[in-house]
Amino acid sequence: MATNRFTDQMQAYGRWKADLSQAIGNYQRWLDANKMSSPEVELRIFELLETMKSDRLTIAFVAEFARGKTELINAIFFSEYDRRLLPSEAGRTTMCPTELLYDSKADQSYIRLLPIETRLEDISIQEHKKEPINWTTITLDTDSSEKMAESFKEVIRTKRVPAPVAARLGLIDENEAEENRTVEIPMWRHAMISFPHPLLKDGLSILDTPGLNALGNEPELTINMLPNAQAVIFVLAADTGVTRSDMDMWTRYVKPLGNDSRHSRIVVLNKVDTLWDELKGEEAIRNSIATQSNSAAKMLEIDPANVFPVSAQKGLLAKIRTDHELLEKSNILSLETILSSEILPQKQTLLRENIITEIGNMISQSRDLIASRLSAVNKQLNDLQGLSGKNEDVILHLMKKTREEQTIYHKSVESFQNNKKAFTDKHAQLLDQLSLTRLDQLMAKTRKEMAGTWTTMGLKSNMKEFFDLVTDSINRANKQTDQVNMLIQTIYQQFQKQHGLSNIKPRLFSMGKYKRDLERLYHEAEAYRKSPVTTMTEQTFVVKKFFISMVSHARNTFFQAHQDASSWGKAAMAPLVTRIKDHKSQMEKRLESLRKINESRDTLQSKISELGEIADKLNTQLNDLNELMETLMRPLEPAPGEPSSQASQVA
Repeated sequence: MATNRFTDQMQAYGRWKADLSQAIGNYQRWLDANKMSSPEVELRIFELLETMKSDRLTIAFVAEFARGKTELINAIFFSEYDRRLLPSEAGRTTMCPTELLYDSKADQSYIRLLPIETRLEDISIQEHKKEPINWTTITLDTDSSEKMAESFKEVIRTKRVPAPVAARLGLIDENEAEENRTVEIPMWRHAMISFPHPLLKDGLSILDTPGLNALGNEPELTINMLPNAQAVIFVLAADTGVTRSDMDMWTRYVKPLGNDSRHSRIVVLNKVDTLWDELKGEEAIRNSIATQSNSAAKMLEIDPANVFPVSAQKGLLAKIRTDHELLEKSNILSLETILSSEILPQKQTLLRENIITEIGNMISQSRDLIASRLSAVNKQLNDLQGLSGKNEDVILHLMKKTREEQTIYHKSVESFQNNKKAFTDKHAQLLDQLSLTRLDQLMAKTRKEMAGTWTTMGLKSNMKEFFDLVTDSINRANKQTDQVNMLIQTIYQQFQKQHGLSNIKPRLFSMGKYKRDLERLYHEAEAYRKSPVTTMTEQTFVVKKFFISMVSHARNTFFQAHQDASSWGKAAMAPLVTRIKDHKSQMEKRLESLRKINESRDTLQSKISELGEIADKLNTQLNDLNELMETLMRPLEPAPGEPSSQASQVA
């Protein structure tokens, strides 16, 4: 059987993350052993380790009903079960958004199902995830693939309810809600499946979404879940081509993600086995598939090379039967290659950038501090070695010179304290700009005005006003951030220039990701506001949907921005404060050494020996830090058969 490159690379990615976590733990132990830790540093390391544990490569599958999307998931990720793990037989289709992941904090494997009735509440799916008690939980028996597959059928369950009930849930239009009619609706609003599959344990998360109507009915999918996925795989069917509903889904939900370079969109033309006409030759079949692929690419306005014609059903069958020829013909491996050679390296690059920004910066600061100490020790060694045979006046002169340096240094520290206060004031203004209290007041005002309006035009006006004010707040916070960053850079530069310290750069704060998030949310809100569906939907549900999805997401963005800005402000001055304390300590030790040597020449040689030992210890510490940094910078292992240079290119 051909090597599953994605599986191999995902496992390599898991090992890389484990090594990374170990390196961070080693750095924490190094700080403790060398008495260089602090509560702020320990908190930052703990948060980073928790982020590493929860980090996931999320791949979302988006398609209209009956495109073979779930079969594709089975073929790529779960073929080793020698059966369809997720329900994807004819007539069975995904009815609610389903997340597959590994929950390391859970005691056992599970399926958690959120009842469809929760759509009546003013609580988002994200909020519900924090309260497992709100979900129906089914324990998974992972020892039996048959029992697992049977349990998974729960996610496709439906039930019939009176049409007015479906309308209140926002699942059908009010105009279709005749009293004497019943309609079929999903049993569940959202499903989460956790079990210890190797890929899931290594950090893979799969999001299986329902069709167009379900995407529109659950805006959290388009506002939060899809944009947070590293890759979105859009599935078409060769036997239907690009239908109107396919086009609507692409235009409204998938195409806009291409504006953000952090996301990849992959188009799959599935069910090409329907074009395998036994009355045609191989070349004619290839031409038919190419024609369908080119037609799809033209309609979606993308490069034909970005359309992958595959047969998920034949690919799964080939893997189960170990049929090399059929596997090659299904073309499923080309899709796996893209996932392993492009999507996974992109994810690793993003994670590595985050690590370098956080731990890498902290290790660099520790390394600079040790290098500064080593430089001071070597200078002191040179001074003391030069004192051999010199008279008392030379020693007294050195003591006087050191005291003068100390006096100048103390004055500059006073100046630094004034600058630090100015930074604290500016930082407080930034936090005030991101205040949730102010945002909550705006939310309450908007809700009250929307509930009190009698017209759709009034509702839409309230929505626009809310997001205009939110956008203005985030823009003002961005300007405030620029001022704070400029101030802290000036403080660092001044202190370094005055004292000739090594070039330590402050970690700056950025509002970029929060601005992007709110800009995307603004466009979503505008589309919702201008949608004819909004005009035809019952007012109470319009307000509820607007607040559960868009307004709550805006609040979460502000909350995260406030949290991150607060944490950054507490740590921003720490490297300089540490350097100041260390420099003060070094000068005091130098003075004490000179005083003792002046009192007894016998102390000179013992002090020189002592400083030599300190220098050796500092060199060892530097080597330890360099090794830790090498581990952080280690590239992802290449896939079998690929040159190692490819791994280094994505670093």
